[in-house]
Amino acid sequence: MTDSTYYKAINWNAIEDLIDKSTWEKLTEQFWLDTRIPLSNDLDDWRTLNATEKNVVGHVFGGLTLLDTLQSQDGIDQLRKDVRTPQELAVFNNIQFMESVHAKSYSSIFSTLNTSEEIDEIFEWTNTNEFLQKKAKIVNKIYQSGAPLEKKIASVFLETFLFYSGFYTPLYYLGNNKLANVAEIIKLIIRDESVHGTYIGYKFQLGFNELSEAEQEKMQDWMYNLLYELYDNEESYTETLYAGTDWIDDVKTFLRYNANKALMNLGQNALFPDTADDVNPIVMNGLSTGTANHDFFSQVGNGYLLGHVEAMQDDDYNIGLPKDK
Repeated sequence: MTDSTYYKAINWNAIEDLIDKSTWEKLTEQFWLDTRIPLSNDLDDWRTLNATEKNVVGHVFGGLTLLDTLQSQDGIDQLRKDVRTPQELAVFNNIQFMESVHAKSYSSIFSTLNTSEEIDEIFEWTNTNEFLQKKAKIVNKIYQSGAPLEKKIASVFLETFLFYSGFYTPLYYLGNNKLANVAEIIKLIIRDESVHGTYIGYKFQLGFNELSEAEQEKMQDWMYNLLYELYDNEESYTETLYAGTDWIDDVKTFLRYNANKALMNLGQNALFPDTADDVNPIVMNGLSTGTANHDFFSQVGNGYLLGHVEAMQDDDYNIGLPKDK
């Protein structure tokens, strides 16, 4: 007989990287669907918001929909091309599906809270806002033509930094005991994105640590220049998104705090002086509050029994890699 392997079966009993296995288990443990969250229970809270607040909420979720669409349709597809192990490819398959779940979840929120005319306006705004479109263009250009490590940097910046201009709003309302079920979806998304950002950052670090010192310095320069470019645009996006509110400075602080978290995922030093102590405590309270118990089958409550939604702690970003050279 001749040895003529045409196609290799994935063998989960021969793990090359234990982080692949632990991430797969974490992501599957966290599985959820938006249809299990009783969003209609938030209608009374929704009616108490003024027109400016409702407009902000709609545009926030429109922007988040666009970013999750980018990640599910282009971002993860590009990252799948540069995997180290077959199990890593399986993890990315899981991540890609959940990014589609995230994008779909916002439409569940729209269909519950908004009229069809309002939904049309939200997507028209999303598809034409210059700053939202610019950040999608910057990130997707890297996805389409960047080097493998550059793609991972762009993905981590998207997952751990750029989403948070939008996440601020539902966390703020949750901290004020409003829109709890809407915020529940966001907290489930944040829980997913925390794992995604940490995992992709870990894979970046593996490649980064294989570079020469000169190559590392060049990559770091590119990384920080990209962050400056994205943050500059994100400031403008925040100013348009939150026009008419007094939240703009607080949102920018929250963005800088999460930009540092993104750098931490990548094994790099923080850029901004902002810490958790500088973030609006109402938002941090919303971010750190665990979910209530949720019966997956009866939809009682608004939290899944299979796991609590919690904020990522600093130690969660340390997944055992050696320090940079």
